[in-house]
Amino acid sequence: MNRLFRSVSVIAAGAMLLAGCGSSSSAAASKASSTADSNTLRVGMECNYAPYNWTTTKKTDTAQKISDVDYCDGYDVMMAEKLADKTNKEVKIVKLDWDNLILSLQNNQIDAIIAGMTDTEEREKEVDFTTPYYVSTEVVIVKKDSDLANATSLEDFSGKKVQGQMNTLYDTIIDQIPDVVHEPAAETFPAAIQALQSGSIDAVTSELPVAKGVCEANSDLTYIEFADGKGFTGADKDASVSVAVRKGDKLKDELQSALDTISDDEREQMMETAVSSQPASEE
Repeated sequence: MNRLFRSVSVIAAGAMLLAGCGSSSSAAASKASSTADSNTLRVGMECNYAPYNWTTTKKTDTAQKISDVDYCDGYDVMMAEKLADKTNKEVKIVKLDWDNLILSLQNNQIDAIIAGMTDTEEREKEVDFTTPYYVSTEVVIVKKDSDLANATSLEDFSGKKVQGQMNTLYDTIIDQIPDVVHEPAAETFPAAIQALQSGSIDAVTSELPVAKGVCEANSDLTYIEFADGKGFTGADKDASVSVAVRKGDKLKDELQSALDTISDDEREQMMETAVSSQPASEE
């Protein structure tokens, strides 16, 4: 998101967050100072961006309860559990709308964001980030029976209707496609996939693990992974996701130290587990 890692960006919402926050840096530091002493790590995410996070009624070894009947599961939940365990805390997943994540963090409603969020210059003005906890590749999802299933470069999508999720980098990167018909952003990622399946649009921008999960759950879809020089620029940065905490919060150092102990192989295994376990009905 991407977010696609999800990789995400504060666009119009950025100004709204700035205006809504209205707190001084000293006030933010005061809120943050007590966070690291808590025995509970409150982690915000959408619970609607598989395989990073999704909502389910099934209790699994990795799922965390978010209501009387619902659980949140996925890669971000597994990562949150590991980081909480390594910092001797109990994890609590808080389901929030994407646009409310940073504001909720600033207002001390959560302690960290682990939600497929990319570290951008705009967001660095609002929060602090760890190093990436996952790095992916930007791809495009299309219908398997369309001519675009054989696409090899961004030029193949010229004149096509392409959509991304609102307030994410996967909406803004669409403009890298020459002569593209940049469709208004979808409010959620599942909504974009539904638009693709209905024929309203021709393609959806995504990141590789999300696309893999979507296509495993939907046999009518496939994804295009571009060769070097044929796809989106800035892929390494845009397709990385990091943990966000409040500005000046010493919790960042704790989480960074914990994150440093998780190997690349372990991270990849977690993602494979998330991709294979996400239920098709919740795509």
